[in-house]
Amino acid sequence: MAGPKKKVANISRKELLKPVKRAVVKVGSGVLTAKNGLNMAVIEDLATDICALRSKRLQIILVSSGAIASGLKKIGLSKRPQSVSQQQAVAAVGQSSLMMAYEEAFGRHGQKVAQILTTRDDLTHRRRYLNARNTLFTLLSWKIIPIINENDTVVVDEIKFGDNDNLSAMVTNLSESDLLINLTNIDGLFDKDPRTHKDAKLIRIVEKVNRKITRSASSIPGFLGRGGMASKIKAAEKVALAGVSTIIANGLKPRILKQIFTGKEEGTLFLPQAVTLCSRKHWIAFTKSPKGEIVIDYGAEKALVERGKSLLPSGITEVRGRFSLGNSVLLISETGKEVAVGMVNYHSSDINKIIGAKTAEIESRLGFKNDDEVIHRDNLVLADQIKEGDELCHLRA
Repeated sequence: MAGPKKKVANISRKELLKPVKRAVVKVGSGVLTAKNGLNMAVIEDLATDICALRSKRLQIILVSSGAIASGLKKIGLSKRPQSVSQQQAVAAVGQSSLMMAYEEAFGRHGQKVAQILTTRDDLTHRRRYLNARNTLFTLLSWKIIPIINENDTVVVDEIKFGDNDNLSAMVTNLSESDLLINLTNIDGLFDKDPRTHKDAKLIRIVEKVNRKITRSASSIPGFLGRGGMASKIKAAEKVALAGVSTIIANGLKPRILKQIFTGKEEGTLFLPQAVTLCSRKHWIAFTKSPKGEIVIDYGAEKALVERGKSLLPSGITEVRGRFSLGNSVLLISETGKEVAVGMVNYHSSDINKIIGAKTAEIESRLGFKNDDEVIHRDNLVLADQIKEGDELCHLRA
């Protein structure tokens, strides 16, 4: 599904949103929780607005935080626990309350909802990624609102998304959505942290994330959440590379989604990039976590960057770490520069056996041959294509 890709700074919000047929709405813990538990007024507002948008044939996918925050209030804990097992236990207590609140709020409008709990591991494997996408599309075709959250009750450090901002970017790509709306507890991106600077000014539009924009963001997370403004900017940059706009706005404002979709200039708008990645390359760059590194020589680096070639074993000088066929790895130059990220056709132990080899020698060295290429160019994304604030954003996914 093609998203709004017009890169004109003075375009009206109404014009920008006109082509949108499917949107991801991410709601943070700071929006969903109140002093004594879940913020039911916000949940009711969300349900009302989303159901009104559904009646206009707009498909909405909700990425919701709040399970741990809800569990904290329910149990009576004053702060988020540090250990993974305690966080998982709190999430298990809070998740049922969170979904019950959504079910009741949407039910008052005659709208059904579905809970999807996922981990990064579910989206890293291509088959499971496609299965998740098919499930989402089926729910949408049945006119059911999917509500997605990281599966905190089973997640471990190796497979966690890190925060639901990152998850929302992945879901936007997964669902081929046209817009990401990230609802937080402040009005958008400011030039300074508004919590500590009274003269901070709201940035209404961002054409491209750069060092200045990155510095403007506060990386301090909220009391109940994991992500701060910096993680929201990372998410916006990732979907911009898929040709999708992001709006970061204040989810505590009454009927905020209605205001946004009527064209009001709420929050900060991040425009899509003119040159974008296809869905598969976006998945390789941002959803799959690199499992190791391959060091390449100058000739291979030049072939990849300047001529758009695949990586052959003859250009490899070193293999770092252990990884399997189908895993993503970083490609590193001999000077230590990150050149690309790509999906390998061989196990690390097999690549070690064919370092420096010509393609005709692969079978004699291994006893078999999967492909001529260690990484095919269709499964490779150059660093220059995925830079965020002059740093590789997939490394911080």
